[in-house]
Formats: sequence, C-alpha cells, structure tokens
Amino acid sequence: MNVFLETYARDWLRNNMPRLTDEERYMFKRMYSHSDLSADMEKVIEVMPKEKLDWAMMQVENTLRKRKAEADHA
Repeated sequence: MNVFLETYARDWLRNNMPRLTDEERYMFKRMYSHSDLSADMEKVIEVMPKEKLDWAMMQVENTLRKRKAEADHA
C-alpha cells in the first residue's frame, strides 16, 4: 500500500469511528489492539499494520451498512 492510500485509510477510519457505538469501537480495539484495550483509538489506528487497514475499513463500512439496513426495516 502506498503512503497516500495508507494515509487515506487511517484518516477514513478516524473520521468514521465516531459513527460506531461504544460496543463496536470496543470490538475494533479487541481486534486491532488486543494487547492494550485501554489505548486511545487514535493510537490504535496509528499503529495498525498497513496490511490490516483495508480489512478494517471494510469491517467498519459493513457495520455501518448493517445498522442502516436494520434501521430502515424497523
């Protein structure tokens, strides 16, 4: 992943984290910072290996889509 895409991915994650619930953010930390669950989300995103950024973005996007679909059918 080139530096531009890596920067975009980290920024995208930072910008979308507030859209997640506390429980969803905690799950994200469990997946990407399991050794330090008290870490600040900014730090978690900053130190994530670049190889995991694409998958993390997909997980966040899928979570947001699922929640929207559930709300639309409620």
